[in-house]
Amino acid sequence: MQIKHLFAAIILGPLGLAAQEPAMADAYNGSEMPKYTVTRTDGPIELRDYAPRIMAEVTVSSDRSGAGSQGFRILAGYIFGSNEGGAKVAMTTPVSQAPGETIAMTTPVTQSGQEGTWSVQFMMPSSYTLQTLPKPKDERIRFVTLPAQRQVVLTFSGTARDSALTKNESALRDWVKAQNLTITAGPFFYFYDPPWTMPWNRRNEVAFDVQ
Repeated sequence: MQIKHLFAAIILGPLGLAAQEPAMADAYNGSEMPKYTVTRTDGPIELRDYAPRIMAEVTVSSDRSGAGSQGFRILAGYIFGSNEGGAKVAMTTPVSQAPGETIAMTTPVTQSGQEGTWSVQFMMPSSYTLQTLPKPKDERIRFVTLPAQRQVVLTFSGTARDSALTKNESALRDWVKAQNLTITAGPFFYFYDPPWTMPWNRRNEVAFDVQ
């Protein structure tokens, strides 16, 4: 089976920014993505209200790039049949990655410098429930149900190097601060396109939960 996508958000706009009619997005290049409503935009920044969704998640100890690759392989194995019954689960987009919890002292990798823990997630197709999803053979995979969320998201193109993620995360933090919003979780990094996509055509995002 061809892997179509390797990697896989604002309460108020700037003062004086007019409200927009909500716009629903739920697909990207033919693949299902989380359902959300865009209620405001400010350039590359959007206010999104996300619907609840089920995520398959694995936590990996590595630097960000290494964790992304490892987490992807583990989750891809699951959706391509490494589960009880050998069922194939449709690929969705984006792949989500976020810093995980601090590693316990007994773990050989520590959360310092370029290394730590990262949670990597695939959204499960909306046709599934927790009861109907195939059971993973890999015990590292768990399912989490995300509630409805409000996120502030900054979308950017290019190669998702650490420097680019850090730059855009900082810009989004500054914007949120200027709007007197409160970050409640994040950052989350979303990757929509396979690695052979030209950098200028790639869709990457950094996001925070806000209230």
